[in-house]
Amino acid sequence: MERWRGYQAAPGGWGRSAVTIGVFDGVHRGHQAIIGHLVKRAHDLGVRSVVMSFDPHPSEVVRPGSHPAILTEPNRKAELIEALGVDVLCVVPFTQDFSRLSADEFVHDALVESLHAALVVVGENFRFGHKAAGDVPLLERLGRTFGFAVEGAPLVSADDTVFSSTYIRSCIDAGDVRAAADALGRDHRLEGIVVRGDQRGRDIGFPTANLSVHKYAAVPADGIYAGWVVRRGERLPAAISIGTNPTFSGRERRVEAYILDFDGDIYGERVSLDFVARLRDMLKFDGVEPLVAQMAEDVAQTREVLAR
Repeated sequence: MERWRGYQAAPGGWGRSAVTIGVFDGVHRGHQAIIGHLVKRAHDLGVRSVVMSFDPHPSEVVRPGSHPAILTEPNRKAELIEALGVDVLCVVPFTQDFSRLSADEFVHDALVESLHAALVVVGENFRFGHKAAGDVPLLERLGRTFGFAVEGAPLVSADDTVFSSTYIRSCIDAGDVRAAADALGRDHRLEGIVVRGDQRGRDIGFPTANLSVHKYAAVPADGIYAGWVVRRGERLPAAISIGTNPTFSGRERRVEAYILDFDGDIYGERVSLDFVARLRDMLKFDGVEPLVAQMAEDVAQTREVLAR
């Protein structure tokens, strides 16, 4: 898959293409349906498939301070999109100037002049242009003017719940990582660098890897989770703790993973955490002994959950 920074990066002699447009944070089941349809239709038409995304998130530019939690970091998002068979990922720098482009200007500049779109595939709730003034009917009218077809992809849902990035963020925020995984089509993943903590876990027999994560990362609600540490392509079972360590009067919210049956040094490494199930709330214990007893129980429960 080719990766472009901006649609102006389309090479000279670029032919017709099939395009879809969106932030695609999470590349969840709804996104997968749209992109999958795009790839199929591009193949049918004998053209290349282009996914147009944006960086940074448009919300942060249009309404500073409103940046939503990130479900997938840029490289992870690109990998997931590539796995769907896309030919080109075009990441458009979302600037104030770009945000002021009218719907007509965006279509002319991006879809017609740069990408030579023969087909545009979008979700039925797609909006575009300055102040999100453009919708699917407008895109269809512009398509008739400029000579490209528009196909709307239905939203993906289950039990009357439409799968969206907003819905998945709400699941994660509530600690419901199973519901998030159902909508994502895979476990929710956090990425970060392993940094040194208080070393307290090692003293009590449960050394943990402390993760420094992106400031906008979608961190699940405080609690204990069963999951996996993904390191150098290998998945290692782990009991994951998120919270402030109330037993020790902690104040800093941390993401820590106790990797089962592992005794290596991974400080400074970039690893990922895949969340499988929430085991319990973050609790305050009356000392180290009851804490250690509960942690042993958490590890046993983690083994059971992951063995399923």
